[in-house]
Amino acid sequence: VQLQASGGGLVQAGGSLRLSCAAAGNRRNIVQMRWYRQAPGKERELVASIFPSGGTNYADSVKGRFTISRDNIKNTIELQMDNLEPEDTAVYYCHMPSLGLWGRGTLVTVSS
Repeated sequence: VQLQASGGGLVQAGGSLRLSCAAAGNRRNIVQMRWYRQAPGKERELVASIFPSGGTNYADSVKGRFTISRDNIKNTIELQMDNLEPEDTAVYYCHMPSLGLWGRGTLVTVSS
């Protein structure tokens, strides 16, 4: 199984981006998935989780602005990011805890 993240880019504050994480070779198994981010000079932090039940959890800093979802047809995990702030600038990683897998990060840059 490999995780492939995409969708990062440069956006102005208040804008939106949508990240996608494809789990190649996962055969559509429904497992917990997470998005993390790591800003320059800071530790990697958990941003959002989605559980096999469909339940979700978010870091306080992104609640109400970010939405994690699962596309069972595409077999991807999405992270819709709205009302972005410069503090959201980071490399974003998707993670599959059950197998300890990390996708290659995708850079999100939010300009003020």
